[in-house]
Amino acid sequence: MKKMILLLITVVFLLSGFSNVASAKSSSVKLTVQATAYCELGRTATGFDLSKNPNAKVIAVDPRVIPLGSKVYIPGYGTAVARDTGGRIKGHIIDVHLRSHAQAIKWGRKKVNIIVYRR
Repeated sequence: MKKMILLLITVVFLLSGFSNVASAKSSSVKLTVQATAYCELGRTATGFDLSKNPNAKVIAVDPRVIPLGSKVYIPGYGTAVARDTGGRIKGHIIDVHLRSHAQAIKWGRKKVNIIVYRR
């Protein structure tokens, strides 16, 4: 009887560990968005100072689609943090922050598949 209870506890313990792994994987969401670029310095909507951190990987988002503070992987840009919003950022559009106007023009507007890691 003791062996049966120990076996049952072990199985429950193992299954609870696997459910945590499954929930960790489901904490990311894949989205297709239009990505544009901007190069302004100053404070973002969350108060992050781009003047003091010009190399920071920051994106502007619609917070109804991507929550502010989320980490987001963007192909061709890398992993960024959603720290800004914008008047023209509505729906499935993001704006990646780049250091210069020339880099922003070179980025252009493109359709990308991103991964949003929920907090």
